[in-house]
Amino acid sequence: MTTTVRTRVAIVGAGPAGLLLSHLLAKAGIESVVIDQRTREEIETTIRAGILEQGTVAILDSIGPASRARTVGHRHDGIELRFDGEGHRIDFAALVDRGVWLYPQHEVLKDLIAARLADGQDLRFGVTAERVEDADTARPRIVAVDAEGAPLVIDAEFVVGADGSRSVVRGAVTGSSTGGYFREYPFAWFGVLCEAPPSAPELIYSNSANGFALISQRSATVQRMYFQCDPDVDPNSFTEAQLWEELQARVPGVDLQEGPIFQRDVLRFRSFVAFELRKGRAALVGDAAHTVPPTGAKGMNLAVADVVVLERALRALLLDGDERLIDAYAETALRRIWKAQHFSWWMTSMLHVAPGASDFDRLRQLGELSTVVESEAGRTYLAEAYTGWPLA
Repeated sequence: MTTTVRTRVAIVGAGPAGLLLSHLLAKAGIESVVIDQRTREEIETTIRAGILEQGTVAILDSIGPASRARTVGHRHDGIELRFDGEGHRIDFAALVDRGVWLYPQHEVLKDLIAARLADGQDLRFGVTAERVEDADTARPRIVAVDAEGAPLVIDAEFVVGADGSRSVVRGAVTGSSTGGYFREYPFAWFGVLCEAPPSAPELIYSNSANGFALISQRSATVQRMYFQCDPDVDPNSFTEAQLWEELQARVPGVDLQEGPIFQRDVLRFRSFVAFELRKGRAALVGDAAHTVPPTGAKGMNLAVADVVVLERALRALLLDGDERLIDAYAETALRRIWKAQHFSWWMTSMLHVAPGASDFDRLRQLGELSTVVESEAGRTYLAEAYTGWPLA
């Protein structure tokens, strides 16, 4: 037998976007149902890095004591750009009076899940959405299969796709699950987690003739580091000694603190923006709507910005019957999305050595880096974009 659930907003995806949207809607008195095909354990233990913009942290403050971004996360007021063997600090606090927080995404998810369940949220794990029907009507619905394999229908007034880059809801919005503008980069990041003390107090973005490296931190005893690699490289093709040799070569002038490497992975670089973000009573947020390379630290922050815009539009629609903001949702969100796409592309192209790059390409790139660090206007733009533009 098919179980039918009725709610005001049906949200597919219990990632940062879906959970935050359900929280903000609840504060406005709008009920929702959130489903995700993963288990709670899978969501909370899939380790993903996180750099939170100042505006994102302020939004997370609204979930109350459950948010640990400020207490467990680490505020950074700058980054270091390294090239030609020298470091150049971009002082966010001095330039734009803002900062960022290092706080992994899976920790954000733990906070949001705990807060939503404590508030009585209808949050269903192990539920697989199969399709969205009747998105053009006032009663769209999600056809799904629950954790026991039984058919489930969620009848709603609005459907939100917060279900990641393989979004099911995207098909109902764009007409295709892959409908969008797409770019794939010719390199990836080889990421490692290691047991070691921090190598630097702030993130180091290093451009070298050997390729890019990012030296990040996780805690006093665990560090996260990346270096540019071929997208098809086998993560197990390097010995631990070779990984350290590669990382040390990518950050000349810095003696990296080494330790046992306990996790390694390869992160491909893709940019994507869906052709449409909203159709009728269905809309996309987060990775369902767009993805960016990780260089500019925009992924989760862009999802939060989408949610801020959409939640305001849904309040107007569902509480006041006012359709103006939902009609403007895509246009409003896309202004920030394309700015973030540009910033992520700019940071990526400025810092990475493209396959087949000529001597001219390399020297031009060094000229660009020099232009940025030697110009207050250049440093200010980087600081402004990295710490995040004001939320709508």
